[in-house]
Amino acid sequence: MQEQKTILTEKAMARTLDRLASEIAERRGENENLAIIGIQRRGADLAERLKKLLDQSLGRRIPLGKLDINLYRDDWTNLTRQPSINCTEIPFDIEDASIILVDDVLFSGRTVRAALEAVLDFGRPRRVELLVLVDRGHRELPIRADYVGKKIDTQDNQHVNVLVRERDGDDRVVLVS
Repeated sequence: MQEQKTILTEKAMARTLDRLASEIAERRGENENLAIIGIQRRGADLAERLKKLLDQSLGRRIPLGKLDINLYRDDWTNLTRQPSINCTEIPFDIEDASIILVDDVLFSGRTVRAALEAVLDFGRPRRVELLVLVDRGHRELPIRADYVGKKIDTQDNQHVNVLVRERDGDDRVVLVS
């Protein structure tokens, strides 16, 4: 039987997103070319929440995009099932923009590598910064997040599940052993 331990409750997750939005506003709030791109699926959901928080705190509308990285994965030919393809929607020019790339969990770094490749197919942003709700370590590539909600130490055989109300009807982060 699998054990589950709650890492972030609904309230803690909301506080964490508030803090992350404040960090972005502090570092990049003056930048008029600030935009957010969420990695499909749960990264896109979190990006939408961050956008709302930033729109409110900065008093302007921050452009929001959604990015599907499945065709950029380096393991798609080894998967036992076909990847689920989601849509990519980047309705703004990323040329010279400061992009906040949002994902739910940072693990090996391979998803972020694929996302960077996908973003560069749309143009050359001024900078790309990575925001993750959870950093669980175990990197296989030299990638680190610029904004981290919670860092936890995990074992290779454990999983971190981020549940969001938009998809799962619940907000919380669970460590599964």
